[in-house]
Amino acid sequence: MRRFVVLLPICLLIAAEPAKVDAKKEMEKLQGEWSMVLGERNGQELPYEFVKGGKRIAKGDETTVEFAGERFMKAKFTIDPSKKPKQIDYKILEGRNADKTALGIYEFDGENLKFCFAAAGSD
Repeated sequence: MRRFVVLLPICLLIAAEPAKVDAKKEMEKLQGEWSMVLGERNGQELPYEFVKGGKRIAKGDETTVEFAGERFMKAKFTIDPSKKPKQIDYKILEGRNADKTALGIYEFDGENLKFCFAAAGSD
């Protein structure tokens, strides 16, 4: 199972790959089930007991985020891998912030995938 990291809403911006990135291939890389290994919110690390139950499942342009088997949110997502850093935006369909958009960035770091999102509904 692949792993991902979520940092909310503050993160470091890391240099992205060259601008010529195939968006379709990039979407393919984001697909599947990812296990959460680390999370941060407002500069505070999330407790391991919470993080270990986190996963992200992406199929097509939809993703579901779960914690301890419970759905946290479902969203449609769009990416722009030509930006530096690469951009990913969630249009939240279900969950606490339904009907809001969460603007984010992402980076592949070997087998890991890192995300950083602003609070839903904000810049």
